[in-house]
Amino acid sequence: MPIRTLENMVGDELHEEPHDDDSGSQTWQRLSAYAYLSAPERLEYVAVMRVFCGTLLADLAVPDVLAKLAQSGHPAAALGAETLTARLEQLVRWGNLLRSTHTVTATSIAEYQRSRSRYQLSKLGERVQRDADEVLAGADAAREVSSELLTLVDRGLKEIANLAAAPGGGTDPQQALEKISTLFAQFSEFAESVRDFYAYLGQVLARYDLDGAEYQGFKELLLDYVEAITEDVSFRAPRIAAHLRAIWPHLPTLLSRIDAHASGLGALSDALPETRVQRSRGREMADWEGLRDWFADSDGHGSQVDQLRDATLRALQSLLANAKRMLRSASGEMSRRKDLLRLAAWFDAAEPEEAHDIAVAAFGLYGARHLGVAPDPDLSVPAYVSWWTGPVVDVPVALRERGSRAPRGRSAAVEDHGEQKRRLMEEARELAAARQAAAAELRSASGRFDQVRLGSAAMRLLLELLTAALGNAQLHRKDGDFQLDGGHADDADLGIRLTAWRTPGRHTLLRSVDGDLTADDLTLAVESTSAPAAAEEASA
Repeated sequence: MPIRTLENMVGDELHEEPHDDDSGSQTWQRLSAYAYLSAPERLEYVAVMRVFCGTLLADLAVPDVLAKLAQSGHPAAALGAETLTARLEQLVRWGNLLRSTHTVTATSIAEYQRSRSRYQLSKLGERVQRDADEVLAGADAAREVSSELLTLVDRGLKEIANLAAAPGGGTDPQQALEKISTLFAQFSEFAESVRDFYAYLGQVLARYDLDGAEYQGFKELLLDYVEAITEDVSFRAPRIAAHLRAIWPHLPTLLSRIDAHASGLGALSDALPETRVQRSRGREMADWEGLRDWFADSDGHGSQVDQLRDATLRALQSLLANAKRMLRSASGEMSRRKDLLRLAAWFDAAEPEEAHDIAVAAFGLYGARHLGVAPDPDLSVPAYVSWWTGPVVDVPVALRERGSRAPRGRSAAVEDHGEQKRRLMEEARELAAARQAAAAELRSASGRFDQVRLGSAAMRLLLELLTAALGNAQLHRKDGDFQLDGGHADDADLGIRLTAWRTPGRHTLLRSVDGDLTADDLTLAVESTSAPAAAEEASA
């Protein structure tokens, strides 16, 4: 018995397929509205449906459709009137279009024949085409989760809870209706963005061709973005569940008051029982039950918040699996079955000489190689000593295992010594400033060393200059006694000079915070090298 599908059915068979119950028949008729998306002429059908979706309550004839196709520049504008009529009639049989019942006004028989068949968009056809355009526009895009709407949902439920619990039943139905409509619009957008994002995330993490850069990007995405979403939902979910528990006892009364205030299309379902009316979100108890089940476990099957946590855990596990795969790939532990089968096919199709070349290229089966390793220069081995019994030459590990001395891996980054340089320059500036201060202190204390107690830095500088001055001085003997000519030491950077000469019987006392020093038979003078050379004696 042949299998009947939407593609091989023609005419009104799509609407006459027998079923055991009415619900099955309605499902079959609704699914037939998707047939044009898989037909061979799908691009032409989509272009025609977009023409009808661009209008509201308008019926179009074949010339009108051709004109709009030509205006949009679509290749379907090249269709003839007969071909386009066949396409429109097929869309009518599938349920995407309806024949218009408007009266045709024509001034000639030719005009009447062209305009007698007019078509308008069906509700089901408009919904299918809208979903198709949305899928074509961004099905593979990563949709951002509207987490900011969760805060608005929390705030809106709190306000509705306060309205529902108002004493005396003084809730304004219009105000409650506005808040409920806003709440469910925000929640629907948030829930839809969560589903789209996690579907995209699962699609990406299921790939086994992620390279290092892609893996790094998705790792940061999971550790930062997904974690932020999960934490925000986990923080808001208990508060939203508490607001719903507070609203629930008052909800039937609140919805009945709203229906009495603004019945909307609900009155149509009472007048025409055969007409199905889809109420706006939040007007039915089923909508509220769906909202409650998203944030709280009411039936023992877990809430959507729990599923969100489980999905995040599975995403992290997939990330770890990809990390292990890349590590195995880097260490050469991956299965090479596919590569070996391809190599075997090359061997099977190759000539003998080509097969040897392939074997050499694939397995490195080259001739013997003699490695030249320099022996120990201190060890002299005679030429008659066999290599079998001779001393062993140490071969580097890299050369022994890989046949190359080149290091593996990336070169280490050049160390940045900028901070160390700045620190050393700062210390040098502080030391230079301290020596300048010590030099100024010595110049001011010259001539009264016994009256001033020098600081540690000034005393060290004085002893440094004194040592250099005594080393530069000339010592000679006169009248049986040693004489010391004036020795001096300069520091050009500090602009200071110390002069020392021997004076018998003179004792120079140098006082400092670290102790006192007495220089016997010695006279000291400190002067500035920028001033005229005039020595000042410092007497003790």
